[in-house]
This record gives sequence, C-alpha cells and structure tokens, in this order.
Amino acid sequence: MFVRANGIDIHVEVSGPPGGQPLVLLHSLGTSAQVWDAQAQALSHGFRVIRPDMRGHGLTSLLAGPGSIEQYARDALAVMDALGVETAHVAGLSIGGLIAQSLAHQAPDRVRSLILCDTAMVIPPPESWIARAALVREQGMQAVVEPVIARWVTPGFLDAPETSGLRAVLLRTPAEGYAAAAEAIAAFDHSAKTPMLAMPALIIVGDQDQATPVASAEAMQAALRHSKLVVLPNAAHIPTVECPDAVTSAMQAFLQPHIHDYYDAGMAVRKQVLGEAHVARAGAAITAFDRDFQHFITRTAWGGVWTRPGLDRRTRSLLTIAMMAALGHHEELKLHIRASKNTGASPEDIAETLIQVGVYGGIPAANSAFRIAKETFKEMEQ
Repeated sequence: MFVRANGIDIHVEVSGPPGGQPLVLLHSLGTSAQVWDAQAQALSHGFRVIRPDMRGHGLTSLLAGPGSIEQYARDALAVMDALGVETAHVAGLSIGGLIAQSLAHQAPDRVRSLILCDTAMVIPPPESWIARAALVREQGMQAVVEPVIARWVTPGFLDAPETSGLRAVLLRTPAEGYAAAAEAIAAFDHSAKTPMLAMPALIIVGDQDQATPVASAEAMQAALRHSKLVVLPNAAHIPTVECPDAVTSAMQAFLQPHIHDYYDAGMAVRKQVLGEAHVARAGAAITAFDRDFQHFITRTAWGGVWTRPGLDRRTRSLLTIAMMAALGHHEELKLHIRASKNTGASPEDIAETLIQVGVYGGIPAANSAFRIAKETFKEMEQ
C-alpha cells in the first residue's frame, strides 16, 4: 500500500492480524522493507507488522533537498497515523535504528519499546558520509556497491544468494535517495538525547560489524537504562539477512509478554481481540453474583491461554470458532466471529473451519454455525 504524507508517497508493507500489537520495522541505508522479510514472516503471526520504505528507497518517492533523520522519523509517524496506530514497538536496522531513536525522542508516548539492530547513537566520521554522498551523485551506486557489501556481510557469506539479492537492491537504490540519507547520518548525533529514553530496549549487534561495532552497541546499552544487549556470533552489519533466525529469536524473546499479573494481561488481550467497546459493555453488566467468575475467565482463558506464544491469534480464533460451533455455544460463536476482524481470520478461513466441523463435529452443528456466521457477517457490514 501507499501513504501520501509529508509531500511524498510512502510505500508500506503491512502483514499480520489487524488486532495484533503494531510492530514497525525500519530498514537500513541502501536497502528496502524486504531486508526484514524473514522477521516479518515469523512475527506477523501475532503482530501487525508495518514496514515502510524510507524516502528515496524502495518504492517511496523523494523530494529534492537534504535529508534528515528527524524528517525520516516524521515519515514513520505519518505512516502510523495513516494506519490508525497509536502506539507501536519500533525496530530499526542501521540508519533505521537512528530513525527509531529520533521517533522515540519526538513521540515517546507512541513507542512501546525499541529494538536497535546494528546501529548507534552516532555513526562517525561525518566526513566519510559526506564524501560517499558526493561519490554516488557523481558516479552512481556502482561506485560503492562492493565496499558496502563487504561491510554488510561476513566474508563467508559474500557468495550467498541472499547477498546477491542485497547487491541488487543496493544497485537499484536511487543515487539521490542514498546520498540524502548518507548526509542525514553525517548530521545525526543523539549521544545526549538517547539516554533520556525510558522505554524498554533490545540492542542487537553482529560481532563482526565494522560499521556500528559492538563497542557502539555497548555504549547504547549503557545509555539506555532499560535495555538488553544481544551479540550475534559470525554476523556483520545486516544480520536480518545473514542470520535471520538468530535475529528473529532475539526479537521474539524480547517481545514476548513477561506476565506478572494474568488478570491485567488477560484484560489487555481481551480488549484487543473482542474490542474495547464490547469489553466495556460486558464490564458494566458485571454484578456481585458473577464478578468472581468473570475475573476467573479473564485471568485463566485470556491471560493464561491467549497470551501464550505457541499459537498465533488467527489460529486461536479459528480453533475457538470450531469448538463453539461443534459444542453448540451459539452466543459465544457469534462473539468470536465478530472478533475475527481483529484476529486476522477471514470469512474464507471461517468457512473452511466450519466445513471441518461438519466432518468431525456433525452436519447439524456446522449447518447452524454457517447460518449464524452469515447473519453475523451481514450485521458486521451494516
């Protein structure tokens, strides 16, 4: 999809259930949203993954004039606004990490957490970035491809097909888009601002990264009081491509909810799946007679089961619909069909699930469920 904001058309890839927690992934210099492909595929089972192409990169347009990290951050915020995202986890790779820091500084109340991958608070020296910008403007992207690729991956990964893909994306990057971003890096220094950020942060770095070495990551960890550092072995500057599973695992471990109160966790998930309006109405109807039972449901079902990372919300939604249909719990069936708009389960998914119910739960049960589903979808369209 495309979002028109700040004078440009921003290309954005969105995946995952609409009701999932938003996760914004910001790519590196000379690449595009695809540099996060592996992580997006894994994390979109439970998160609403949002990947914009930075201005002058991928399919996003570019305005003439100098770039700035602050402007790139405003672009990302504009994408969040266009998608109706109030708060999000924000991950950034290389320059994407600079943008993430700026975004968090500009709008700290909109960032749930930061994931800073192979980046830094400042990437010196500025003179080298200015010289690189001038070089690509004069000679094109071909002039920097091989030196850049040699820093992106380890020597043993240079002949990998994934590296060929990185090379092709780098060559296709508009020279002016690359140059403007390089100049933005030269002007960026958040050494005094990043320590002011209070949200949880995960810092990831390849142990062979020359562009933003482990020392830079350690400096960020020291600056961010609620941060954790993960050093990836045998990885360079673009580990999302070179060792995708390791990056994904680190992100999943960080993003997985650490539950201290199962009632509060359950209430949060319940609102995300069923909608805040429904939960508010249900809460208003609670009396002393059923208060303990409602607390039990929220704590046990929503907090103890729906928060588990083993199944994504779409799968849990379909399983619940199948069981409610097979057991003839029609009121709950209708409730969870309505909730499917937040879990990513499509009407086609539900129809297939109810066919399965017909085989294993009985034709009469499936027949009733199809009727209820049709009525519910019709009501949802009104």
